[in-house]
Amino acid sequence: MNYTILVRPAQEGGYWTEVPALSGCFSQGETVEEAIENTRDAIMCYTAALREDGVEVTGDDGFLIAHVNVAA
Repeated sequence: MNYTILVRPAQEGGYWTEVPALSGCFSQGETVEEAIENTRDAIMCYTAALREDGVEVTGDDGFLIAHVNVAA
């Protein structure tokens, strides 16, 4: 399954990630690569817990990220 993740620099250094399709699924890492790998692990644990609870797990196919400009 495919998931879109958001990767952002953390104020204290490193990076943190969020999986918009999985509410509450976050991770972090010292590098972008580490943050992505840690997020992969977090997704696997998160979806395993959903399956154990009998919840159908789907990817985020069709998920859209859009950019909006606003006046400063």
